[in-house]
Amino acid sequence: MPDRPELPVLIEGIASQLRSRTPRRLDVDHAGRAAVLMPILPEGTEFSFLLTQRTHKVETHKGQISFPGGVQDDSDQNLLQTALRETWEEIGLTPEAIHILGEFDEYLSITGLIVTPFAAWVGGPLNLAPNADEVDEILRVPFSVFQDSRQLRVETRVRRGAERKVYFYDFQGKEVWGLTAQIIRDFLKLLDKPLK
Repeated sequence: MPDRPELPVLIEGIASQLRSRTPRRLDVDHAGRAAVLMPILPEGTEFSFLLTQRTHKVETHKGQISFPGGVQDDSDQNLLQTALRETWEEIGLTPEAIHILGEFDEYLSITGLIVTPFAAWVGGPLNLAPNADEVDEILRVPFSVFQDSRQLRVETRVRRGAERKVYFYDFQGKEVWGLTAQIIRDFLKLLDKPLK
């Protein structure tokens, strides 16, 4: 098991990788903007993503597993503030516990929103308070789950008149799929590239 002081070095490598590139921007018709936080935590000798399983009370994506986040409010100064606000509202993770590593690529959701993910490091003890109306369960899913081809299923579906690959990952009998799975897959592919 690596010493804890090494973890910030590895995390700084992720931040460096994000700083060395320009995030993809989408120039498409859309229904609005949203942002999600991609919280990364230490998990033994590796890292995990902090994900939420949505309740069946929410308006969209009932029961699905996703990153904390949501639609930009008029009161949000920018999309990062949207991601931080929504994370606080959904799981009680305070902005003070979050170290932003960088912005990732824009994605178009099935509901027509342009979604901007922000990668973040969360160290130390977590004092989470999930919002019972929005979050059924908080999950810590190791990176290795998404790097193991045995956990992956790929389907081809028609979306907006074009065929698209949809990724499904199995985690302890639960499925991480759709936009969340696509973001994770693309993000981990980026991390596989040599650091600059």
